[in-house]
Amino acid sequence: MVGRSGAPDPSRMRQTCTAGDKNPQPSQITHPDQIVRVDSPTALLAVIPRLLGFIPQASVVVIGTAPPRSRIRVTLRYDLPDPPGLGVAADLAAHAADVIRSQELDAAVAVGYGPEALVTPVADAIREALPRAGIEVQEFLRVQDLRYWSYVCRNEACCPAAGAPVDPDLHSAPALADFGIPVLADRTALAACVAPVGGSAAESMRQATRRAEQHVAHLLTKVRKSARLGAARQMIAAEGLAAVGAMITRYRGGAGFITDDEIARITVALRDLRIRDDAWARMDPAHTEAHQRLWTDVVRRAQPGYVPAPAALLAFVAWQSGHGALANVALDRALADDPRYSMALLLRQVITAGAPPHLARLPMTPEEVAASYDGLDVDDQDQEMDD
Repeated sequence: MVGRSGAPDPSRMRQTCTAGDKNPQPSQITHPDQIVRVDSPTALLAVIPRLLGFIPQASVVVIGTAPPRSRIRVTLRYDLPDPPGLGVAADLAAHAADVIRSQELDAAVAVGYGPEALVTPVADAIREALPRAGIEVQEFLRVQDLRYWSYVCRNEACCPAAGAPVDPDLHSAPALADFGIPVLADRTALAACVAPVGGSAAESMRQATRRAEQHVAHLLTKVRKSARLGAARQMIAAEGLAAVGAMITRYRGGAGFITDDEIARITVALRDLRIRDDAWARMDPAHTEAHQRLWTDVVRRAQPGYVPAPAALLAFVAWQSGHGALANVALDRALADDPRYSMALLLRQVITAGAPPHLARLPMTPEEVAASYDGLDVDDQDQEMDD
């Protein structure tokens, strides 16, 4: 049982790092300075959906902790292997051990959501791999049909062999109300938050995007007739930079987009890497909530061919705030549109490795971005826009 006598005290856990999501892909950090008392299996089960942002199903969740008072440092969620296989379970356990050890943690708790036949092979693998890596598995629970069992505790008083009941209202526990973040039904519901708009909204965005494309095509035609190609090219970039910068400022002020044409112009402009990189350099973590709202709006309305840049920017600001599950569904959208998009591939690599949010540093200042692109020659600039 969590917090039982003789184990390191996990009675007060503070979420300060990233949580994981999907296969070996690290999810959500909420309010890193808030302390939540986790002194029982029930309290642990109540905390996990708040860490992930959704109620896990057919999943294994592994939480790495560190002193003092076993603060939560990393939370990883994996799809439960089905059908079960010792090789798959061993790979999962090895990944969890590598991530937790890489952050110099020495203790973990875990929960498997599903039937015994699927959870037990993973539990066995984790309980073997983590101690071998110098990580103590303080608790491993299995949850199914509103009951939980412990692979660690054999005390019939708290962890009976027949299972202990789970309160069906657990996920609305008053003790967690101050987090202020809704818990979604499952990961599919989270993915729906960044899914493309449909119906008349989708048709309106298709038309707006076509207008934005025609505007850029017209400018390019004029540029290619110019004797001062480099200066003209910079003038086109300046228009996109101004549009994206103004939208970032608007969202930081609490407002949002007004017309689909505004969003369409931004999605088309972000195809220019200098404009995307300038936006990336402006993702100050002091405005994370506004940035998540902005890029979610843009991703949902971006048309095919224009999704990767705003989706990768959404993934970055989500990771920056510790919301790894949102980062991963955003990366799913980016890579579905362009499987070779380098920014999305880079972010997937570092998030999968369990890199904590404090490593989500801004790559450059806007001034440094501008200076780096000013050094490109004209042929490079033309190729960049055409791509």
